[in-house]
Formats: sequence, C-alpha cells, structure tokens
Amino acid sequence: MHTVVVGTSGVTASDVLAVARGGARIELSAEAVAALAAAREIVDALAAKPDPVYGVSTGFGALATRHISQELRAQLQRNIVRSHAAGMGPRVEREVVRALMFLRLKTVCSGHTGVRPEVAQTMADVLNAGITPVVHEYGSLGCSGDLAPLSHCALTLMGEGEAEGPDGTVRPAGELLAEHGIAPVELREKEGLALLNGTDGMLGMLVMALADLDTLYKSADVTAALTLEALLGTDKVLAPELHAIRPHPGQGASAANMLAVLKGSQLTGHHQDDAPRVQDAYSVRCAPQVAGAGRDTLAHARLVAERELASAVDNPVVLPDGRVESNGNFHGAPVAYVLDFLAIAAADLGSIAERRTDRLLDKNRSHGLPPFLADDAGVDSGLMIAQYTQAALVSELKRLAVPASADSIPSSAMQEDHVSMGWSAARKLRTAVDNLTRVIAIELYAATRAIELREGLSPAPASRAVIEAVRGAGVQGPGPDRFLAPDLAAADAFVRGGDLVAAVEKVTGPLQ
Repeated sequence: MHTVVVGTSGVTASDVLAVARGGARIELSAEAVAALAAAREIVDALAAKPDPVYGVSTGFGALATRHISQELRAQLQRNIVRSHAAGMGPRVEREVVRALMFLRLKTVCSGHTGVRPEVAQTMADVLNAGITPVVHEYGSLGCSGDLAPLSHCALTLMGEGEAEGPDGTVRPAGELLAEHGIAPVELREKEGLALLNGTDGMLGMLVMALADLDTLYKSADVTAALTLEALLGTDKVLAPELHAIRPHPGQGASAANMLAVLKGSQLTGHHQDDAPRVQDAYSVRCAPQVAGAGRDTLAHARLVAERELASAVDNPVVLPDGRVESNGNFHGAPVAYVLDFLAIAAADLGSIAERRTDRLLDKNRSHGLPPFLADDAGVDSGLMIAQYTQAALVSELKRLAVPASADSIPSSAMQEDHVSMGWSAARKLRTAVDNLTRVIAIELYAATRAIELREGLSPAPASRAVIEAVRGAGVQGPGPDRFLAPDLAAADAFVRGGDLVAAVEKVTGPLQ
C-alpha cells in the first residue's frame, strides 16, 4: 500500500488524494516528531507561568478574558471539543473526513501548534485503521476554521462520539479505537483548540474538486468536439494561430484538445441545407473560449490550494523564536473565494454544453439530423426528455453558482463578526461537480448517437474510439425508444471514471 510521509512541510495535493481516496497509510517523519516535541516544550513553559496566554491558559473566543487555573486546563480542552462538536444534518462523505483529518495532521506536524507527538501519532493511527469520524453537513462558518467538523474528528481521538469502522458500520468511537489497539488521547493545554482551528475541510474539498474538474474540463473539450462533428461544423475556428492572438492559456489548450479529437474527420465543414453556414453558433464556435476561461480559473484555484497546503493554520501559533501569538490566519476567505469561482465556471460550462445538446435535438438547427435523434419521430420521442434532465441539472448549477463567500453572519457574541462561509462554498461545489458530470454525460450520449446517424461520412478516429468504448460500457446507440435512465447512468459512470478521456488519449496522446 502507498505510504505518505508527513514532515513539517511539503504535503501535496497528490498526498491528500492518496489518503482521502486511495486509503494510503501515513507515517510521521523524524523531522516532524522533533518539531512537535520542540513546540510542545514552549507551550509547557508558558503553561507553567502565571501570565495568561490565549489558548493555553485562557478561555476561547468571546470567553478569552478568563484565566484558567492549571487544575481546570485539561477539562477546558475536553470541553472545547465536546461543546464544539455541534454539527447537524446528513453525514459528510468518507473521503472528505479523511482529507479533513489528514490536513489537520499536516498542520499539527508543522511544529507551529504545540501539540504533543503522541497526539499526532494517534491521528495517523486512526486514519491508518480506516476509522472515519461521523461529521455532519452543517456547523462550520469557515472561520475560526472548520470548527464543528474538526471537533467531531477530535472527539473520536478522545474515544467519544461515533465513527465509521473500516467495514462501513457506524459504532461508538471508543469501541473502534479499542478494537484497533488505539488509546484515546488525554488532551493537555492548547491541544483541543489546535485540533479544531483550521481551514482543513474546505481545503480538502477544494483539492478533490480540482482533481475532478481537471478530468471534466478535458471531457467537455471532447464532447464539444463530438457535437461540432455531429453538426457538420467547421474546425477552422480551432486553428492555433487564431488562439495565439488572444493568448489565454486555457483557451489555447481547449482548442488544441478539440482539434486533436477532430483530426481526420470527414464530417467537419459539410452542409446539408440550401444556405451554407458562414459561422457555427456560439455554443459550438466559442466552446474553447468558455471552457478555457474555466481552465484558467482552475489554474488560479490550484495556486491558492498550493499556498494553503504550504500553510500552518492555527490560533495561536508557536513561532520559531518561542513566541506564541494570536493571529487571523484561520479566516477561510482565500479558499472560499476560489471555491465559489469554480462553481461559477462549472455552471457556465454546463450551460454551454446543454445548448449544444439542444441544438443536436432540434431538426431546425441540426442540419439534417432527425428530430430529437429519434428512430421514428412522433412514434419515438428520442432524447427529448434527456435534454429536460440536462436542463434541470444546469438550472441547479446556476443556483449553486451564487457565491457563499459573499455572505457573512456574526457569531461568538460579535467576537467572530466576519466569517468566510468557505465550508458552505465547498459543499455546494461538490454538488456542482456531480451535476456537471451528468450534464457532460448527456451531451456525450446525444453527440455519439448523432454521429452514428450521419451516414456516408466517416468520423474522426478519436470519435470512433469514443463510440466504441462507450458502447462497450453499456451505453446503447441509435434505435427505437427504450428505458433511458440506465443508458444515462452508464454514460455518467463513463465520464466520471475518466474513461471518456482515456478512450480519446489512446488515439490522440495526452490531452492538455
């Protein structure tokens, strides 16, 4: 099994995906253990002094003015975890919780939090055992970090609350720890606060969304090319010299991908009506511009994610010179903004894909294709309602594009009076990514059927490879009406699993 070694820095997006989705094991480096021990010595020294230090010997948030005596500090750390584990609603997905815990462990190991090495090792042990705390949908305002979700994870470390075992059964966390020989942690000064004060949930969901969207943008380039081909459109608009004079990197990459898919096609540039087109419709002609803008948004979001992965988000933090200082680095605004940007881009990519699909189905605009790509129009409805489904998905994508980060709601008696709502932005982006996958799958379904209905002209080799692969995956071709939902589900799985991109790349080589 793949192993991820966590040091004081250097965790990558690939590491997050390996742990969250691939079940990779985690080891702490000697460097991380040494940094943990050194930072803990600083916290212990401050805890022994009479002067109050936030998070070490005081209350939290609006209650930070109270100095806590030594005999109550362990109780204080337990209490913050218990009281902050106040989430409600459906359970969050296993991969999200694993990413959340792993990213918190990454920050703990930076040496800036003051957590003892044994606490960090317990976090690694819980992940390695396949134990997943029960975390709920609602409870984070994205500032001071993802408090409620991280608190539910910390509760598991204490042997309290509920967690899912490796077999998928939810049980008391204490029982699961005992079965795997993991001793519950007894939290000391600052440790409870350090386990729940970070942007780890929203960052983990950002990292996974970036991976999914990377595949989806390539998939959308492929389906746009297939639709262009099915509509007998022109590939001249994809020429590199046209995109070089508007040098947005994403636009050039999308155009190059479409051109690669269409290489060798006998369908492009033909007309079957009395008024040959001078230009294709925007949804076809401007596909690289729209998808390219989304790709450039992805690039910006990736940069933000990389910076956040390199960050140690906690409050207070232990600095190399021995100071323990309060700060505002837990505010989720940088991550929240790009989560919202990605949802906007996903909505627009879905919107233009739906317009292309609608054009394929309309006999007045499809240049010779049968109405709704039906076998016997009137007796058969063809893909009429598949487009309804796609339109419903796009409508929801537009609602999900409304930014969460534009909102703020005060909390903690106005001490935390401006929050990021980054967790909410991340949750809706996950839904947007799911819906965008389905939208692209429906365009794939329509475009492959339309190409097969063009007789006498040969599609591009890459297009033929897609049609062969998707038919082999259980997505049926043209014919009389049938129960469509299974076909659409198979097309969705084909796109979601990366099989569409893989089928093309066997012919074209790697897409951009």
